[in-house]
Amino acid sequence: MESVTENNSAESRDEQSKPDAIRVILADSQAIYRVGIRKIIALEDDIRVVAQADSLANLFAAIQRYPTDVVLMEGGILSGTVDAIPELLRMAPDVKLILQATPSDEANTVELYRKGVRGIISRSISPDLLVKCIRKIAVGETWIDNRSVSWVIEAYRAQAADLVNPRTQPKISPKELQIITCITQGKRNKEIATQLGTTEQVIKNHLRKIYDKLGVSDRLELALYCLHNKIIPAEQEEPDLR
Repeated sequence: MESVTENNSAESRDEQSKPDAIRVILADSQAIYRVGIRKIIALEDDIRVVAQADSLANLFAAIQRYPTDVVLMEGGILSGTVDAIPELLRMAPDVKLILQATPSDEANTVELYRKGVRGIISRSISPDLLVKCIRKIAVGETWIDNRSVSWVIEAYRAQAADLVNPRTQPKISPKELQIITCITQGKRNKEIATQLGTTEQVIKNHLRKIYDKLGVSDRLELALYCLHNKIIPAEQEEPDLR
């Protein structure tokens, strides 16, 4: 494994033995955190570190160079801005971002999730929870604590006030309703495609149209929109947020 910051070209035997594992980039300005997290991940058969970065610039370089599933990123590496997040996702649309930070600021937390962060975790998270978080986010889930859920819901309700008006309520087709129902049940695009007898790309195309219609930006906001506006039957509408 080559490290973007440490120029270590020797890949460990343990990591070589995990060719189908979840591929993780560690982006942290503090080497002690990278070393510690790498040791935790080395114990897992289904996760491997493919690169490390100690700055935002090196993270961009690593994402371009190494096929990656998950980026575990120190909050401070963003230098107080979330503008880098859309650019990272533009470069690597399938990468899932986990931010190590304290979700103590409501506005910033909501904005991070809206920009595309899949999970915000504490720097003091336990090893078992960290591994669980990586696995869940790698398969497309969102990692969000109860307080952050409340913040996101309240922010969404304020944003969606006009959409609640029947005059502006968008029209959802039967096919779109099927996809929305699957999303609120926590299903991934591949599972939805199999259930509906189509391809993942077709599902992605439908999702983009649904997002545009409802004024949401991701699966989490879509699920919250459906919860708030009762678009689907009550027994199916509660999203799996964690």
